[in-house]
Amino acid sequence: MSHVKTDKRRAPAGAAVLRDEITKAIRRAVTKELAEVGYGRLSIEAVARRAGVSKTAIYRRWRSKLELVLDVVSAVASRKLPLLDTGTLDGDVRLLLLVVTGALGHPLASQIIPDLLAEAARNPQIAGTLQGALNDYQDRIGKIVIGRAVERGELPADADPRAAADLIVGPVYWRLAIARVPLEPSELARMADAIVAALRVAAAEPGQDARP
Repeated sequence: MSHVKTDKRRAPAGAAVLRDEITKAIRRAVTKELAEVGYGRLSIEAVARRAGVSKTAIYRRWRSKLELVLDVVSAVASRKLPLLDTGTLDGDVRLLLLVVTGALGHPLASQIIPDLLAEAARNPQIAGTLQGALNDYQDRIGKIVIGRAVERGELPADADPRAAADLIVGPVYWRLAIARVPLEPSELARMADAIVAALRVAAAEPGQDARP
């Protein structure tokens, strides 16, 4: 008698799918509430009302407002970066600048990030989560862009990924989140040229280490 092997893994269904949808709805509601009222005025009641769920559904997943917000921040930071390989360092930097500009320039992000950074000055847990999320984001950016450039022979193996990420994210963050002045396409192009030039100069210096 022959036996047919079957894959016992099954896609979530029924109650599992419903739980997942409720979790997503709550996270979306938290994001919108943070943008509208900020962390200080955010309430579980308002989140539940916006998500169309009960407060019990929220407390079943997160024990407090702080835990809920920290989870949302971590989830956003861990999203996959949509960075296609353009074939050149210059092209990758230009594309990354567009991605970062789009992310930081989004209406929700432009309202939430400054608010949470201000809250972080008073709340060590928020400060730690934000720092970890931003460090992880920049590390991934640097490793992707610099890793590709090293593989192509455009930069030496000891090129500094974190310095590259600082050069790319720093100016965009300053313009959009601090100065709150939009970046024009022509400015992004000039910025990309300056960043690539700086990376090449740093890579050409003996024993270079762009970090302080």
